[in-house]
Amino acid sequence: MDNYSMGTKCVQAGYRPGNGEPRQVPIIQSTTFKYATSEDMGKLFDLEAEGYFYSRLQNPTNDIVAKKICELEGGSAAMLTSSGQAANFYAVFNIATCGDHVVASNSIYGGTYNLFAVTMKKMGVEFTFVNPDCSEEELQAAFKPNTKAVFGETIANPALTVLDIEKFAKAAHAHGVPLIVDNTFATPVNCRPIEWGADIVTHSTTKYMDGHGAGLGGCIVDGGKFDWMAHADKFPGLCTPDDSYHGITYAEKFGMGGAFITKATAQLMRDFGSIQSPQNAFMLNNGLESLHVRMKRHCENGQAVAEFLQQHEKIAYVNYCGLEGDKYHALAEKYLPNGSCGVVSFGVKGGRKAAEAFMKHMNIGAIETHVADARTCCLHPASATHRQMSDAELEACGVYPDLVRYSCGLEDAEDLIADIAQALDQVTT
Repeated sequence: MDNYSMGTKCVQAGYRPGNGEPRQVPIIQSTTFKYATSEDMGKLFDLEAEGYFYSRLQNPTNDIVAKKICELEGGSAAMLTSSGQAANFYAVFNIATCGDHVVASNSIYGGTYNLFAVTMKKMGVEFTFVNPDCSEEELQAAFKPNTKAVFGETIANPALTVLDIEKFAKAAHAHGVPLIVDNTFATPVNCRPIEWGADIVTHSTTKYMDGHGAGLGGCIVDGGKFDWMAHADKFPGLCTPDDSYHGITYAEKFGMGGAFITKATAQLMRDFGSIQSPQNAFMLNNGLESLHVRMKRHCENGQAVAEFLQQHEKIAYVNYCGLEGDKYHALAEKYLPNGSCGVVSFGVKGGRKAAEAFMKHMNIGAIETHVADARTCCLHPASATHRQMSDAELEACGVYPDLVRYSCGLEDAEDLIADIAQALDQVTT
């Protein structure tokens, strides 16, 4: 499928049925799989043969859909997880464990920030958070001898900062570690981070990829370009024998293109079991088939709403990289020339109380923790997803108390704008 356009890949990649086989991706709703002999099954446990033995690790439906996402991102291997949070955890924990260090952008999604700063800290993994707008010198200063990865988001949720992927990739590679990029908001339709130097890409497939709020899910895609053996001392999990699999060395046996995902499946999915259900994978595939069409409409609506808000007297600021005056507009023209996403964040004059009042008067935009859906939804992060953060932490990552995250769905833009206007009319600033 390499020679086909993105739209064709969204519809066709991952699954090509043979003669007389089902046209739709089949749902393999089975926990286990039958084999003729113990020897046949033993080869699976030794990673000497391809196949399935228990859906806690792998499932055929999931692998078909993961293959499609892999092709969309231009990667070498991919796996589905039960959520985007699980995808980010696996992607980092696959190479950074107790005693290790990771550099991360400080404007990432609040749930991911908490995962890194609190939960993984308890597991012995230390994180240094840097401003995505930092200079190359400031970024270099964040690295330590035990740094194992760099992490950022293409378009941060909800601050909407745009990551300078090449800058972060250059710094990561100078220190012999991979760059992991969460590409949830942009999707491969609008940005393919691997082409800009990222090594591993993650997604919350719950968002635009599913597109309809129907099924939780996540995905990890390996770009297949990072040479683990060239930095073997940093990555013993990939470059030394795994005693739990009879001494297999993943980087040697599966190479640059397969080692990372094989280890994540054979070790982490085996032990943690955060597998996506085949039913959710089926629904995800249906969403992927229209992703290229939907993203265009999301971006058109986002641009229209952002331009309206920019001119409104009750709005303090608007964050949307499609606006010419936005601080990330130049980066967006470089990395996101065809559009960014349908999410707009803005501040309501009057602070936290004014933002909360605005939320109460919305009719079309539903108050949800969800985002990037066919239906418009909105959120006040300071009182919801980011409420665990102090005001100082909120300010540091660009999520101010007055900030509203507005996710434009697929409705008509004029109706969204009219609804926002009437809600703002009822806010006293």
